[in-house]
Amino acid sequence: MPGYRPHPFHWVPADGRRHASTDEHPPGASIYPDGTETSTLCQRTVKADTSDTAWLWETCLDCNSAAHELAGLPPLAGAR
Repeated sequence: MPGYRPHPFHWVPADGRRHASTDEHPPGASIYPDGTETSTLCQRTVKADTSDTAWLWETCLDCNSAAHELAGLPPLAGAR
């Protein structure tokens, strides 16, 4: 049974930012395991980082903008 997915994307910390991806999680996983290559909404291929501090990184502005569009939400004020 697939997990709860309120939007057609997931967040993935990688390369010093929190990115968004439409790639499926591996079977049975609720996150992208450390080192998983993932395509992002900002058109990059990154490797997931599951360290404790990775989720505290800043959000990629391009991924955030694309994620808002996919979710049918207006862009955040001040975001490009």
